[in-house]
Amino acid sequence: MKPLWRGRGPAGLDILPLPTFVQYFLLVLLACPSPLGAPTPPPAPHTCQGLAPCLPEEGQVNTSGPRLLLATLHPASGSSAAMDRIVSALLLSLLLLLQSYGVCGAPPQPRGTLCRTKPTDLVFIIDSSRSVRPHEFEKIKVFMSQVIEGLDVGPNSTRVGVINYASAVKNEFSLKTYQTKAGLLQAVRRIEPLSTGTMTGLAIQFAISRAFSDSEGARVRSPNFNKVAIVVTDGRPQDGVQDVSARARAAGIEIFAIGVGRVDMHTLRQIASQPLDDHVDYVESYSVIEKLTHKFQEAFCVVSDLCATGDHDCEHICISIPGAYKCACKEGFTLNNDGKTCSACSGGSGSALDLVFLIDGSKSVRPENFELVKKFINQIVDSLEVSEKQAQVGLVQYSSSVRQEFPLGQFKNKKDIKAAVKKMAYMEKGTMTGQALKYLIDSSFSIINGARPGVPKVGIVFTDGRSQDYITDAAKKAKDLGFRMFAVGVGNAVEDELREIASEPVAEHYFYTADFRTISKIGKKLQMKICIEEDPCECKSIVKFQTKVEDLINSLQRKLEAVAKRIEALENKII
Repeated sequence: MKPLWRGRGPAGLDILPLPTFVQYFLLVLLACPSPLGAPTPPPAPHTCQGLAPCLPEEGQVNTSGPRLLLATLHPASGSSAAMDRIVSALLLSLLLLLQSYGVCGAPPQPRGTLCRTKPTDLVFIIDSSRSVRPHEFEKIKVFMSQVIEGLDVGPNSTRVGVINYASAVKNEFSLKTYQTKAGLLQAVRRIEPLSTGTMTGLAIQFAISRAFSDSEGARVRSPNFNKVAIVVTDGRPQDGVQDVSARARAAGIEIFAIGVGRVDMHTLRQIASQPLDDHVDYVESYSVIEKLTHKFQEAFCVVSDLCATGDHDCEHICISIPGAYKCACKEGFTLNNDGKTCSACSGGSGSALDLVFLIDGSKSVRPENFELVKKFINQIVDSLEVSEKQAQVGLVQYSSSVRQEFPLGQFKNKKDIKAAVKKMAYMEKGTMTGQALKYLIDSSFSIINGARPGVPKVGIVFTDGRSQDYITDAAKKAKDLGFRMFAVGVGNAVEDELREIASEPVAEHYFYTADFRTISKIGKKLQMKICIEEDPCECKSIVKFQTKVEDLINSLQRKLEAVAKRIEALENKII
């Protein structure tokens, strides 16, 4: 058959003969195996086979598909007006079709505004007694600076003051001293420790009578302004705090208490406002205090787009609503009862899986936190379908030595596993993470200990401190053997070690939190990660979409062939 026309299109491409033109159109639209035999590269993980090259990602504008089609189909000047109309109709149909679907049929993710802070009079009350070493005091200054970075600073928004205390109290700067963020940050860098006793009560009294006074820049108490004090201390006070803290709270001052190291927790509870769970924080050392920064930035937020900040647990799509968010799933997936995960993942509901927990039972964990670790384990167990043909769970605890609590397959249901976890005794002593990883490789995932050949192996390592032995070789070997390794760290855990343990991509396989009380949030994330995912492109919506596209293309091809014959007939008459 003769070409319809030959020339240069707007993108400098040769206009193709009809049969090739139709094939190229099909290839561009579907980019997948076709009856015409066009080769297709293997799909990337979790991309829609055949659709990703020409459909837009969420939040992006589709430029490659329609633009490429325009370059291919648009005729040269002087070409048939009839063909222009056909091409226009074809492109319109295509664009309407593309606009009706995102990737895998997902609607675009909405975007909102970032955090805006309510006008606040904020005073930091920081302990620089002898027990706080100079390098540790620098960590306090970093923490304060990071909190300030997240604030709207100004005379009509947030004002900040700092009280430094030891045996005496020093007013580093008041609420009225600096009216810009840059000025505050420079002032924080200049603060020096006092290095004597710990008069916490005296510092709080100073805040009431001086720091939060009108003469120092505090504003009149009003629903439009917050008065907030953040107390940071690492020891037992040498004076009373209960009565003076009560007076501060009665004066409308909201008090957050942060304890470090060997702080007296009873003292923190006497200082802080209610509810205590929101106002008392503990970290193992000053080296991790900056992990609390995000909490305080959120505490001062009036409007926070949790979807934009990434502070949500939605598996697929996060939708912002005033003061909160809700989750949705891509087309062809169903939102689970937890309101966050989607049913595309079948590892929790039907796939075979050998899962072993490797739990740090060292002395630094402390008995009360070890109970929280048990709840963390059972939280994940709850998300599994436990049976001989589906998920099996094993548990190993380690400190200076390694102890198998129970092997894979010993318990055949969730109830028995959870009961065994609750009975687990706390070992205490050291932190031999490398030895524990070696045990996981040599014993836990061995056939003699219940592991099943050909079944995916998943290890979850939980630790709260630096390993006292070498972990590199064992961590690498576990991943080389195909084990999928998750690393969960709390408190003094070393993030470099967590990354070394975690499988690729590392960002999806390691988790850290400064506080044991928040590990349940990590548990929720792990519930959706440990399962074996189905290919999202196998979903019914994609098959339906591709069928609809193919039907449309076949119809258009038939019409184009008919028009081509008519044009060819006209050309022959002209000749």
